[in-house]
Amino acid sequence: MIDSHCHLADDAFQADLPAVIARAQAAGLERVLCILDSGSAEEAARVPRLRELWPAMRFSSGIHPHHAGKYGADLTQVASTVTAALTAHDAIRAIGEIGLDYHYDFAPRDVQREVFARQIAIARQRRLPIIIHTREADEDTLDILRSAGESDVRGVFHCFSGTEALARGALDLGFHLSFSGIATFPRAGNLREIAAWVPADRILIETDSPYLAPPPYRGKRNEPAWVARVADVIGEARGEAAADLRARTTANFHALFQP
Repeated sequence: MIDSHCHLADDAFQADLPAVIARAQAAGLERVLCILDSGSAEEAARVPRLRELWPAMRFSSGIHPHHAGKYGADLTQVASTVTAALTAHDAIRAIGEIGLDYHYDFAPRDVQREVFARQIAIARQRRLPIIIHTREADEDTLDILRSAGESDVRGVFHCFSGTEALARGALDLGFHLSFSGIATFPRAGNLREIAAWVPADRILIETDSPYLAPPPYRGKRNEPAWVARVADVIGEARGEAAADLRARTTANFHALFQP
């Protein structure tokens, strides 16, 4: 089993990181994909310890739409920041999370779009998958993937919580959908319905920890071990044994993010 999206370099885990990793391994996780902020020197400095504690851990790095405003229209700085992060060590497997967030609008929307498109271009050049964050920006996200990606970029819509139309649009572009603890919430029946028909070779599971803990852990810091709960719920929605869902999503992870 693999947690395809977590933030173990976050401040929330630094006090008890060895215990968090031990619990994940005891729960049956073979690895996680740890998401890094390309512009964060603090997170970059934590990578050696993370790799020492869990050599199988893999990483992704990118500029989140919340942080796009720091770069303004300076796409040269975007490229240099992301490229430096990608070449910092040999365990990077993707660019992300990147995308658009029109809910919080922490950065101007035009800047978000430019920074997103520039990172897609880098992913195409480096033949790396991308990890997409999109919130209340469905059409712009798909449009930029079509134009900047030119059907030549792959990746995953992480922490999927969108509509059936967004799901089908993402799948039509060749992307995976990853389901988090949100899909286990009592009122998330619509997400479980989508998870039920996603093609078997396009589905992933994640925690997005330290956020979005699934029941019965709501209100607590989320952690990778609890991706098992996501697997149980998604497997039930698909009419699959949890063990089969875990094996399938593990195979999908390895196919998308090369070991």
